[in-house]
Amino acid sequence: MSKVEELKAKVLKAQQSSDIASLYILEQDAHETFDEHTISGFYTNILDLALERLTNTLEAHKVMDMNEVQDFATLRALYEYAIEHYSLGDISDASALFEVLARLSNDEEFSSALKLHWIASKEKLSLDDFLDKIADVDATQKKGTFYISEFTKEAQNMLDKSQMESK
Repeated sequence: MSKVEELKAKVLKAQQSSDIASLYILEQDAHETFDEHTISGFYTNILDLALERLTNTLEAHKVMDMNEVQDFATLRALYEYAIEHYSLGDISDASALFEVLARLSNDEEFSSALKLHWIASKEKLSLDDFLDKIADVDATQKKGTFYISEFTKEAQNMLDKSQMESK
């Protein structure tokens, strides 16, 4: 069996068992092995599985547990999907996704961070402005989270303003 066939078999097995975490583990090999079209399909499959898990979680009136591997991978996939919308200028869809994600996890730090994403996008702040003015990208990279988790002082001002407006 060739390397490509072997990798395709692993990907198919992960997809069939709805194992988003295993797909992320195979991500580097996929980039090294597959063409752009196949890579696009790879990420589409991750997103489809994540959206299915999102639907099941919402229908069950549950939250996702960041300590559970599949929930963690699902939250990562949905976050990446929201950021993709944000980067493409589809701010209203990104905002809606950030709002759902802020309430979807039992992890308080993740929820708080996504609330800031949601407020920024709700205020129609572009992704570039969000990254320049609100996010502390260097601190986030040092922390090693898959999401923007560290913020500038301006973020607290934005949060305070939002809380005052909602009263």
